[in-house]
Amino acid sequence: MTPTVPSKADTIQLSKLLRSLDKSIPQYEAMHLSQDLFQETQKLTKEFELTSPPLLHNTLVNIGIRKKGLCYHWSDALYAHFSQKKYPHFEFHLVGANIGEYFLEHNALVIVAKNGSIQNGILVDPWRNSGKLYFLRIIEDTEYQWKHREERGCLR
Repeated sequence: MTPTVPSKADTIQLSKLLRSLDKSIPQYEAMHLSQDLFQETQKLTKEFELTSPPLLHNTLVNIGIRKKGLCYHWSDALYAHFSQKKYPHFEFHLVGANIGEYFLEHNALVIVAKNGSIQNGILVDPWRNSGKLYFLRIIEDTEYQWKHREERGCLR
């Protein structure tokens, strides 16, 4: 599957959403993070040899045809990448929904302003739309009820 190339409008929209977390966040930092999120999603789409739709790709991973691409592979890879980067006004956290329910559990990344609340964060989920970066305020996501995944090494 060819990675989705983000439009400039998508990059700007995400940048504005990130900046809305705290008025002290510099515009350049929010834009850089937005661009980085789209670039990393494209890289992982290639690396995971993504197949669409997501549930088909999950089946390919579970039977051994693909090595990675489950939702937690996405969230873990993004968390590892962004935790190593220098974004002084942002924090990155792992979140999960329906934790422990094999076919229903879902994992994603949430971005918050430094010392911010996860409930006010921006959910980032490239799994949901097969490598097309899905993002919105976590409180606006009506599909899932998200919980912080501290037990997976994500510290507050």
